[in-house]
Amino acid sequence: MNNFLKNRKSVRDFKDKKIRDETLKKIKDYCAQLEEENIQGGFQFILFENGERIYKSLEGIGGYAGVMIKSPHYIALNIKDNREESIIYGAYFMEKLITKLTDLNIGSCWIGLKGVDEDTKKELFQISEGSVDYLLAIGYPVPKNPFVGDSTSSRIGVEDIVFKDEIGKSINLDELESRGLDDLFYYIRFSPSSHNKQPWRFILKDDRVILLLAYSPDEKPNLADAGIIMYYFENLAKAIGIDNKWKLLNNPDYDDGEMKYKYIGEFGI
Repeated sequence: MNNFLKNRKSVRDFKDKKIRDETLKKIKDYCAQLEEENIQGGFQFILFENGERIYKSLEGIGGYAGVMIKSPHYIALNIKDNREESIIYGAYFMEKLITKLTDLNIGSCWIGLKGVDEDTKKELFQISEGSVDYLLAIGYPVPKNPFVGDSTSSRIGVEDIVFKDEIGKSINLDELESRGLDDLFYYIRFSPSSHNKQPWRFILKDDRVILLLAYSPDEKPNLADAGIIMYYFENLAKAIGIDNKWKLLNNPDYDDGEMKYKYIGEFGI
């Protein structure tokens, strides 16, 4: 999991080649398995095999600043209700799906659709209920030029995302090491986030970790980022012998005068 996170790359260039039928079937079956595994309900995965139709319909309006990723297939994340819990766990299981796709040597890339109007999305995805704000482009990656280095994203330090008892109160890194949590928080920084904002903040309090999302007063917290970080945190914790699950919180947001922080969940350690 450590290696997966450090080397996890979104694929933006796909071969113009459809995924093999037997592999597509495995992906469909795994999507169904994940929906069953999710006891909270509230979302569904929809695989679109005709990627050309999706791409042409969203070109210029989908993706980051209207830059749409072209791929032979797409998987839509349909949030069937408007609950925050559904968005969080939809992203959680989407990231779990990405891990499986990587095992199958299939590349993937998150695509945001929040700038696309609802009528267009309902007609395109043929859904009677819910809303699709995210797609996953999937396919075989175009081989990289071995003479061109990979671009890297800077990562904020552990001391900037982990606090003791409350936001803003520094934690002694020796304490993380003595509790066996130093590697977990080192590697969790490599989790993906929308526009690489890295909004996650953790409070270490007694026998639990509390997760918050930082956001500026003129925006809303991206709940998909919460689901993604929860998935990787659980798996990294399991790798060091802590087999637990997040419990969602409903605390009021915290405001320190500069940033706001949304409480997401707590994790027993």
